Amino acid sequence: MNNHTHSIDVRNNDPSEQYSWSLEEYFQGRTYAWGLFEDRFGKVRRQFTVQVDGHWDGEILTLHEYFLYDDQETETRTWIIHKHDNACYKGAFGEIIGDAKGRIKGNTLNWKYTMNLKVGERTWRVNFDDQMLLQPNGIMINRATMSKWGFELGHVTLFFTPEKMLSAPPFLLSPKQP
Repeated sequence: MNNHTHSIDVRNNDPSEQYSWSLEEYFQGRTYAWGLFEDRFGKVRRQFTVQVDGHWDGEILTLHEYFLYDDQETETRTWIIHKHDNACYKGAFGEIIGDAKGRIKGNTLNWKYTMNLKVGERTWRVNFDDQMLLQPNGIMINRATMSKWGFELGHVTLFFTPEKMLSAPPFLLSPKQP
């Protein structure tokens, strides 16, 4: 791992603390993630890796996500995210119902949305409540609660790291370089 210093200043997740990072700064360029889905009983049901290629044009953050699941299934999605003020965001991708809405407080982005999720041959409408916590070392931990009709279905946990923090890419999932 490179010993780079980064400008991201994360002190704690006290909501009264002024934000000190931005989604568009964190996801500019390539980011890698490792994740898993646990059912409501804590059993790991699925694991995956994700490559995220992000571009901020000054108004819109575009995130191209490339997923590879442990059963070799692949998935791609493209988020289009708008920044509404210094700490509020709205975004969507194909399966989102309405807009995803997020707000940064301290080192935490709370991101809520409803989406149509393919589960086998069926599609379920589920709600996500993500807590994305930026750590002082630049790693982002994302813990999402997934629910349907108010009942918890499980949790998705991801760990993100920007490519600029790595000495070499851990994997390549996109069809071409950004």
